[in-house]
Amino acid sequence: MLTTTTNSGNTDKILFTEYSVVEGQKSGALPLSQATRQERIRSVDPAVQAEADKCGAGIIGVLNEFLEYSCAFRIVQQHFPDPPSQAAADAAEYNYAEALDKTFLFFEAQRSGKLPENQRVKWRGDSGLKDGSLQGVDLVGGYYDAGDHVKFGLPAAFTVTMLAWGTIEYRKEITELNQMGHALWAIRWGTDYFMKAHTQPNVLWAQVGDGDSDHYCWERAEDMTTPREAFKLDQYHPGSDLAGETAAALAASAIAFKPYNSSYSELLLLHAKQLFSFADRFRGLYDDSIKCAKQFYTSSGYSDDLLWAATWLYRATNEECYLKYVVDNAEYMGGTGWAVKEFSWDNKYAGVQILLSKVLMEGRGGAYTATLKQYKAKADYFACACVQKNAGYNVHLTPGGLMYVREWNNMQYASAAAFLLSVYYDYLSAANAKLNCPDGQIQPQQLFDFAKSQADYILGKNPNSMSYLVGYGPKYPVHVHHRGSSIASVYNLDSPVGCVQGFETWYRRNEGNPNVLHGALVGGPDQNDKFTEDRSNYEQTEPTLTACAPLVGLFSKLQGSSKTSENPVEFLHSIASTWNVGETTYYKHKVIIKNTSQKPITDLKLTIENLSGSLWGLSPTSENRTYQLPPWLKVLKPGSQCTFVYVQGGPQAKVSVLSYN
Repeated sequence: MLTTTTNSGNTDKILFTEYSVVEGQKSGALPLSQATRQERIRSVDPAVQAEADKCGAGIIGVLNEFLEYSCAFRIVQQHFPDPPSQAAADAAEYNYAEALDKTFLFFEAQRSGKLPENQRVKWRGDSGLKDGSLQGVDLVGGYYDAGDHVKFGLPAAFTVTMLAWGTIEYRKEITELNQMGHALWAIRWGTDYFMKAHTQPNVLWAQVGDGDSDHYCWERAEDMTTPREAFKLDQYHPGSDLAGETAAALAASAIAFKPYNSSYSELLLLHAKQLFSFADRFRGLYDDSIKCAKQFYTSSGYSDDLLWAATWLYRATNEECYLKYVVDNAEYMGGTGWAVKEFSWDNKYAGVQILLSKVLMEGRGGAYTATLKQYKAKADYFACACVQKNAGYNVHLTPGGLMYVREWNNMQYASAAAFLLSVYYDYLSAANAKLNCPDGQIQPQQLFDFAKSQADYILGKNPNSMSYLVGYGPKYPVHVHHRGSSIASVYNLDSPVGCVQGFETWYRRNEGNPNVLHGALVGGPDQNDKFTEDRSNYEQTEPTLTACAPLVGLFSKLQGSSKTSENPVEFLHSIASTWNVGETTYYKHKVIIKNTSQKPITDLKLTIENLSGSLWGLSPTSENRTYQLPPWLKVLKPGSQCTFVYVQGGPQAKVSVLSYN
């Protein structure tokens, strides 16, 4: 069947019914006469009649020469116009290596304390050099949380856990990109501070600065005049969530450092074990002990943090007591009860469930296998919800395809979920396992595709055709809600900028920020993909540590995967012919689909993006931009191939595998 399709992938008009073109061959039907073909065109839409008459025999030429002539395509093109095109960058792979390097720059820009000589962000200077002095403890160092200068413990610890996890999973990719030094430094800037803050086995200094007083001022970190009071957790003021997350961060970091600095790794592990014991023995919410944190980072509970810490300690030590802990407490602490659609600094359940699924799929469950299967069922729920295969209980996606959870800094949920699914994709693939969702069995590849879609949205493949990673691409936010970025550097303006002066002179100015905050992932658009770039719009223009940390692993994975495809299908693109209609050049694209595996492939479904013209040789499905092989081609045997073609102006469409059996 010869059809014309729009960019949505739906069949809009059937122009010729008894004709199917695959590699220029008919599918057993007799060719239609010129008069019949022209009549079919008229019967579809009378508005094309005049154009069909003008084309005359050109229509037959289009069929017989497989679109060598442009007349018929002009008819299709005029009556089925292209949708608005996105940025030219949509047609190409993104430079994930560049995005990774910029992400590390953001962490350098967020450093507190005495900066090292190899600091690459030159507009920053030393700051917070007296942190902790009022309480007689050295709390110099660590990271500023976001666009402010508070050192919040809970999001900072989650940040370091994510940095370490990405470094563990994608050590090979990060090393090949010559970024391992930056990765370990990013982790260590956090872990050195955490160990300073852990002054006794049951004492953890959890926060420096107060959000209320800090937010009254708009000033550079180097000029800080706001109170730098420090707040601690102890047996009388517990914080199982924050202490548990810090234990997880140190345990994960111990794994990351082990190949490079074994003694430092052992020190991290010692602190991690002590902090887990402290968190488990003296239970309570950290924001009940540190009241001023509640309105900024409210904790919904600590059970997930305890399971998270124990899981990481098991991975770091292989000591059975930690695996027994997550199994014995699976039901009581919600590990096998909570089915979630969010992974964040406040909700670690999906991370726990996926980590424990790895243990199960590697055959290391032993006596705990039954409970680990329950953990895996909840991991599958999260994954199925992300790829919209969860019987309606799915994560919400914006019209442009971005995962949307809530208004303030939504990008942190998208980046974390994308990283988590890239990891789960690896675990499932290593075990040669598939994912059983309520809406059917799917290939692990769909998890990877989701992760890539979120990364690409961040980098520019979105309705606004802009990058939400500052400094990446031709268009990105320049009015970032960030004190240091928005005020001239201390090296260019050496006089202090006070609280009120900062608001009046710098916060409210219309110009872009004088210092580019490279690698900062801003909060991003709303649920309808709308983005208002205004420095005062902190929900959308403020970056956070927690949003950027998962990008290290995600970008590393994507850059590594762009070199080697794990699909059993290879696509060979070529341009068969070109022609001009007026000032527009059209191309006949030929795509060979080849089975490069040793097994037959059935039920192959393809996603075709950036398709604005007509396509022949594949059958559209009910899903947008999704196609399958024609009905007569049930199986693609090993080494065999088939062909489809499409015609359009501009860059080639992007073809990828959605699923197969």
